[in-house]
Amino acid sequence: MTETLYPFLREGETDTESLIEQVRRSTAAKAMEVVELRARVVAAEEERLRACAAAMADRFARGGRLLAFGNGGSATDAQAVAGAFCAPAGGARPLPALSLTGDIAVITALSNDVGPDVVFSRQVAAFGRPCDIAVGLSTSGNSANLLRAFDTAAARGLLTVGLAGYDGGRMAELDSIEHLFVVPSPSVHRVQEVQTTLCHLLWELTVETLGRDVREESD
Repeated sequence: MTETLYPFLREGETDTESLIEQVRRSTAAKAMEVVELRARVVAAEEERLRACAAAMADRFARGGRLLAFGNGGSATDAQAVAGAFCAPAGGARPLPALSLTGDIAVITALSNDVGPDVVFSRQVAAFGRPCDIAVGLSTSGNSANLLRAFDTAAARGLLTVGLAGYDGGRMAELDSIEHLFVVPSPSVHRVQEVQTTLCHLLWELTVETLGRDVREESD
């Protein structure tokens, strides 16, 4: 893996200045790659992001909550999404959100007693209400426990939002995901970086929509 990501880290390399220059170039290239990918995905998805944010704002306005979930690095991203909504920086309006990856007792109990495929769907079934929002993140789009969670969420009337990488994987085949955003990259790193941007945009647009609705009601 190291050789694939950093081919310049060859065994026996002794030219420190040359190595530092190659690291600099590699870092700059990766930064430019993600900047370009972010711009391309956001431009292509702008209208759909606004539509999704409007739907999310409507759920929050009706007393809904956001339930976020994912595996591995996407579990950390799900926690970040929940944190962005319920504890935003800069004095922005907090919105109710929780991460289904955070309770290790629930995760391990379901994994041990039933199986890992149900760790999110069981929680959606327990906590989800028709006014809520289910947000699932995956780099491959093939996580079985996300697929089951989306099906459960849709059956219970939740708004469903998915973020995937590559070509969307099996998530792209689901009828139970209303809003799916795919980051077309074969790199897990680039996918997660752009997904973070998309999640932040959804938060920003949702808060903006809620604020606009409140102002219109008061006029």
